[in-house]
Amino acid sequence: MKAKASVIAQKLLNLYRQEHVIFGGWSAVNQVFVDEADAEVLRALRDLPTGKMLVKHIENLRSGKTPMDSIEHDLLPYGGMMSETVATVPLTSEEWAELESGINSFTTDQEGLDKIQQLRVVKKFGDQWLVAIRAALSKRPDLLEKWSVVNKTYRAYYLWKVASDMLNQPLSERARAQLQVDMPEYETYLPMFGNAGTELLEKLRSFITTMKPVDDTENDGLNF
Repeated sequence: MKAKASVIAQKLLNLYRQEHVIFGGWSAVNQVFVDEADAEVLRALRDLPTGKMLVKHIENLRSGKTPMDSIEHDLLPYGGMMSETVATVPLTSEEWAELESGINSFTTDQEGLDKIQQLRVVKKFGDQWLVAIRAALSKRPDLLEKWSVVNKTYRAYYLWKVASDMLNQPLSERARAQLQVDMPEYETYLPMFGNAGTELLEKLRSFITTMKPVDDTENDGLNF
């Protein structure tokens, strides 16, 4: 069964707002916009905050006015702040050496994430570290590909925590609706935890229907 237009519209709007933390950037999300935004979805988007900007962007993509790896500056989410604030900070040779060593030794578990986040070159960017390092690596495709593993690992552990917390508290109908919108992300990342992730994912699906708290489960790390 095809998802409701309003659910797809919210998913596309989330991608639009989160492009700065998605590996592949506009090239990746623009293809999703073009593939999934049919007439009903576009109508639903126009009713959402900033949705009209995304509709205009999708129209530009389909007309060829905007290349598939780009977006007009006037249509950038958050006024372009997320793409401009992190690209202007240069790295020293010492920072490059620290970053490269850290990326090359990264392991896909909580310990690996902790070590990455303790790097001085990472800590200097504060909460924007994922975005900032990706921007810094834009001319280093060899490291950028490895950084995508860091990004996926961080996102997986974040969603694991959110899902586990969600299962142990009563949620409103609005929260359940948001969970339905976010399910594609959970379906992407939770299976990385193997059987434990699959079990948690099934509990989330059940939670959408029952709205009853259930016990979470332990995870044994990611399976890449």
